[in-house]
Amino acid sequence: MRLTVGRILATEHFAFVRTQRSVSFLQTPAWGRVKTEWRSESLGWFDGGRLVGTALVLHRPVPRLDRYTLAYLPEGPVIDWSGDLAPWLDPLATYLKARGAFAIRLGPPVCTDTWSAAQVKEGIADPGSRHLTDLPSQYVDPVGASVTSGLRDAGWRSQNPRDGFGVGHPQFKYEVPLAGRSADDVLRGMNQQWRRNIKKAAREGVEVTVGADLRAFHDLYVHTAERDRFTPRPLRYFETMFAALSAEDPERIKLYLAHHQGDLVAASVLIRVGGHAWYSYGASSTAKREVRGSNACQWAMIRDSLAAGCDVYDLRGITPTLDADDPHVGLIQFKVGTGGQAVRYVGEWDLPLRPGVYRAFDFYMRRRGR
Repeated sequence: MRLTVGRILATEHFAFVRTQRSVSFLQTPAWGRVKTEWRSESLGWFDGGRLVGTALVLHRPVPRLDRYTLAYLPEGPVIDWSGDLAPWLDPLATYLKARGAFAIRLGPPVCTDTWSAAQVKEGIADPGSRHLTDLPSQYVDPVGASVTSGLRDAGWRSQNPRDGFGVGHPQFKYEVPLAGRSADDVLRGMNQQWRRNIKKAAREGVEVTVGADLRAFHDLYVHTAERDRFTPRPLRYFETMFAALSAEDPERIKLYLAHHQGDLVAASVLIRVGGHAWYSYGASSTAKREVRGSNACQWAMIRDSLAAGCDVYDLRGITPTLDADDPHVGLIQFKVGTGGQAVRYVGEWDLPLRPGVYRAFDFYMRRRGR
């Protein structure tokens, strides 16, 4: 197989995405319009005249060396990862180097291992287990193992820290399988606390609607950020995200708002591409936490994902710690209540194309704490 790589129109890119069962929303052409601080382009792989793969590439310039860029393919590209990688990645490297890239960073959408909710729960209770990888995998994906070894052998450098959160998108995620399941099946798979909270929200009269009040969401999101000590994104970011993703597909992104007696108590953002749905952002009020608005939002999004025929409901990143004393363990404990599974992906990898510039960039990023 001899493939070529070249620029494609956003319309061609979107048409290809629509033929796929699962593509990360970070690999849709609309995402390039969200990341306004990066220059973006859509690329395609061609087998003769047939388009067989796509990528959204985000270009990040080097400080004081604007003619060089880091070419970033978040959770991509969208190619066949099951065979030899060289016919796919070699022409990509040639194309990007010729256009000023000093390195490529990509994140194959390929899993390597999964762990069940029961395994995770037992691991947290076991003092001898401090990390997900200390547990035997419930499932090992041979494609993931092959991709990992293939990238390493081809000179790509892993960017995956042990704690799961690094320079880009998390390697470990928590997902709820939906394919072939009913809402009752999913509810039965949740732990007792989650089921109790969902029932309590209904009993308390929490109402969840799909709305468009981004300002109300953002006010609650900023409140959540102050309480939980993280840096919130500005309102403009969410306005841009909703405008860009909705323009590409009116069903792509939705805002869920949970009210109790007129008060907004929780809000969440759901994104869907094909058969994959993501819980993307969430916010909750400190007051009235006892009415369980966040659980009500999650349950509404899961039910809507099932109704849309999705295969998976993705709760996004987790830290893989099982140490009960680690402050990050609460994140996985919250998500494990959904009864899904912890998933490790291949993670993000760099290929230096201009080693000197890459070393300078790496030094700069280390100094500024990434």
